[in-house]
Amino acid sequence: MEPAIRTRALGKRYGRTWAVRDCALEVPAGRIAALVGPNGAGKTTLLHLVVGLLRPDAGEVRVFGRDPREGTSVLADVGFVAQDTPLYRDFTAAELITMGGKLNRRRWDAALARERLAMLGIPPGKPVGKLSGGQRAQVALALALAKRPRLLLLDEPIASLDPLARREFMQALMGAVAESETTVLLSSHLLADLERSCDYLVVLQGARVRLTGPVDELLDTHRTLVGPRAGSDSVTGVAEVVRASHTERQSTLLVRRGDGPIDPLWTEHQVTLEDLVLAHLAEAETGVTTEEWGVPA
Repeated sequence: MEPAIRTRALGKRYGRTWAVRDCALEVPAGRIAALVGPNGAGKTTLLHLVVGLLRPDAGEVRVFGRDPREGTSVLADVGFVAQDTPLYRDFTAAELITMGGKLNRRRWDAALARERLAMLGIPPGKPVGKLSGGQRAQVALALALAKRPRLLLLDEPIASLDPLARREFMQALMGAVAESETTVLLSSHLLADLERSCDYLVVLQGARVRLTGPVDELLDTHRTLVGPRAGSDSVTGVAEVVRASHTERQSTLLVRRGDGPIDPLWTEHQVTLEDLVLAHLAEAETGVTTEEWGVPA
């Protein structure tokens, strides 16, 4: 099956600075993919390249096998909610739905948007500028889903929302995706929310892809090991040490498992998505803090 998103040696720079560089990535169709990385990693630039808002300076990007800048036939399959959920603030939700139908004539589902907003109790006749942040995010999501997109791109749509609004947004998103075959690429710092909803992971750091793959497989192939400080340089059953911390007598390693059993001198623990992402980011570049990721210290 043709992947929803495929990039090869993709690059975009501003002056001498590469925002995305040598990006090789495939997101399989039907996945709910998390796009994570610290501020400045290139997440927004990558999404803008995928949706055709930016032209690459190197390499290529394909959406279901087609260049997103080729024409409206590609973009008709893509829904996009930008980071600041841009909406005409003087328009009501009902007016935005009507406008959406005029701009998207291929398969616009106005009834779907109205039903979703009614279910959430969002007033159709109130200017969206007077709605709460969570309500505006839900309007933007409803408009994107009304396109009946094959691919839905979401750029930090819940970053500024309170916990209840975030949960309601994610529940609405998961419900909508469950009813369709839409592929989702969701950019967010909030790893706990992503762990509950996403089944594919893309980690960006320093303009490059550092880790990608199905979440279950990545979690299954990584472990946290606790064992003797003296033996931390070489542990049987380990293919790669991603991150290590030491005390005088003990070492804690986050590792990628290899073939065969782990050395019995080491205690083996499963990893969480937070463990996995933070370890790979710290391995790529020092200075990543848990506070930046919304993880309690």
